Amino acid sequence: MHEILPGIFENSWEKIEEKILLSQPFTDRIHIDLVDESFAENKNFFDPTPFAKYSNDIFFELHMMVKDPEQYLESWSNAGIRRFIGHVEQMPDQASFVARAQGFGEVGLALDSDTPLEAISVAYEDLDTVLIMMCKAGASGQEFQAGLLDKVRMLRQQSDFLPVEVDGGLSDKTIQEAMSAGAKRFVSTSYLFWQGNNIQAQYEKLQELISV
Repeated sequence: MHEILPGIFENSWEKIEEKILLSQPFTDRIHIDLVDESFAENKNFFDPTPFAKYSNDIFFELHMMVKDPEQYLESWSNAGIRRFIGHVEQMPDQASFVARAQGFGEVGLALDSDTPLEAISVAYEDLDTVLIMMCKAGASGQEFQAGLLDKVRMLRQQSDFLPVEVDGGLSDKTIQEAMSAGAKRFVSTSYLFWQGNNIQAQYEKLQELISV
């Protein structure tokens, strides 16, 4: 099954909530970006508390572009986050992160654009997903780098059961290429939210493209 997740990357709760409300009419799954200075010049919104208001109705996954993501697991779990995806580049101990995250919900590992698949040191059987960036992690609106799909193809060859998620530059022009490479989940941020007011029409267009 293929799945599209609206991606939210914002610096204030007001803007995050606005995008949650825009997404609710057509999906109950949303991808939240958490970014600190190790991945970008500035960190974004870091307070998990307000998400609890929506966590009964929405399956939130947290994309943790942060140093030592394990330290954020408990507080975000308390707010109702159900899937935790941590970047290996700033992760002191992958096995420790995975084991602890399993106690809070689903768990995945993420690879930045220049990080090879071999950087994953835990067994795929212990993961619920692997997220592969299609651009440099840390900012929205970047271009899709088709060459990075080689990692998706390689991972699909190594594991036919693990859902592969892709993030970065996903649009109506790139989503089918990512699907053909073996991706199952697609995070779309700028395409959905920067194209005008009809967010649902944009989402449905992507949904149609992966349903052929």
